[in-house]
Amino acid sequence: MNYKIIFHPELKYDLKEFSHSQNRLILKQFNKIQKSPELGQPLGNKNGYNLSGCQKMYVDKKQIRIVYRVIKDEIIIEFIAVGKREDMQVYDKASKRI
Repeated sequence: MNYKIIFHPELKYDLKEFSHSQNRLILKQFNKIQKSPELGQPLGNKNGYNLSGCQKMYVDKKQIRIVYRVIKDEIIIEFIAVGKREDMQVYDKASKRI
């Protein structure tokens, strides 16, 4: 089953941080997640960031993370943040957006 996808409005700024080839890899992962959202790993409390109910998926040999959540009542996947793990920046962005 394909889930409907929604993007956090600030996600477009996240994508600008990456090269064209990295964005293609990110989009491929978006498509995988849309078809099988259970592929991601659950996030909980990540270094003080409460990301309960969110999941992460790796991109580009684990250099990039996608943070998303599945809204099962509406069959929606919301992509919240994309970024590098360095200094927990992707989790910081995600926690501010949820």
